Amino acid sequence: MKSTIKDWLKVLVLLLDEAAAVALVFLVLWVLEIEIPLPITIVMALALGALIFVIHKAVIPTFHKKQITGSEGMIGMKGRVIKPLTPKGVVRVGDESWKAKSSGEDIETGEEVEVVGVEGLTLKVRSENR
Repeated sequence: MKSTIKDWLKVLVLLLDEAAAVALVFLVLWVLEIEIPLPITIVMALALGALIFVIHKAVIPTFHKKQITGSEGMIGMKGRVIKPLTPKGVVRVGDESWKAKSSGEDIETGEEVEVVGVEGLTLKVRSENR
């Protein structure tokens, strides 16, 4: 998946508190005149590189995932009619029964439907067969 500049700006904002903590540690070390040996500096740089790699592989793809909660997460889900939609009835989506309204045509019991919208606690559905 191609990442964008906007994605990286989000990551940088998320890393600001870690960057501030690292800067504070270096400031304290500098004020106390404590030198950091080269091997430790190299290990810290490698750890930072690994952190950036993990963020690139784990965090950025989540920015592009479809929302799966709330009413927006219902849109596109499939279900089955358990009480005929004439145009209102009941459908089963997942393990839950929902009040539903068809988008125009009557739909018989047992037919497959797709959720195309949500109005309050009523799903707007259309037949999968048409």
